[in-house]
Amino acid sequence: MRIVLADDERMVRTALRVILDAEPDLTVVGEASTGAEAVSVVRELRPDVVLMDVRMPEIDGIRATEQILAGLPEPPRIVVVTTFENDAYVYDALRVGAAGFLLKRAAAEELVSAVRLVARSDSLLYPAAVRGLAAEHARRRPPAAPPWVARLTEREAEVLRLMATGLTNAEIAARMGVGPATVKTHVAAVLAKTGARDRTQAVITAYESGFITPR
Repeated sequence: MRIVLADDERMVRTALRVILDAEPDLTVVGEASTGAEAVSVVRELRPDVVLMDVRMPEIDGIRATEQILAGLPEPPRIVVVTTFENDAYVYDALRVGAAGFLLKRAAAEELVSAVRLVARSDSLLYPAAVRGLAAEHARRRPPAAPPWVARLTEREAEVLRLMATGLTNAEIAARMGVGPATVKTHVAAVLAKTGARDRTQAVITAYESGFITPR
């Protein structure tokens, strides 16, 4: 699994590289110290996963994430790295397509697990925190039900709600009493109908639309 590190602090990048390169299935193939450099490095090296600091010179991690996802036919999975999980920057990054976020104080094993999880893209990274961010922002503005809500089948609606809890396809299949292939089909339909890039965006969209009500 090929990884690019984007952070304006050399010490942070060095620490992340040491942890990730120690794993047999993970390799750091490039680094960037600014948002603009991150876009360039990712376009050149085509990694599987990018660890992206949200606050960087030139352009921030949000704009860099946006440019990477818009500019490549098969973009990498992007995880934003932040100091505070309730940072508005984190939510904005998730809205534009980041697959999840990671706290800078995360333990080494947590970092490695997070990278592997987003690469599989079979469940949400830190679902409770993502739900919390989405719910908080949903409360700030009245939701307007978009057309896609009416187009979801009953099964697809159930799958979307279960996706929001952080369950994997296998776990959703067990809960619904169907096969994993059926769940995968439903997930694909949910992403297509909501216009979401991945599960994280679908959950954000579900909260913002009022489809899922914050508790």
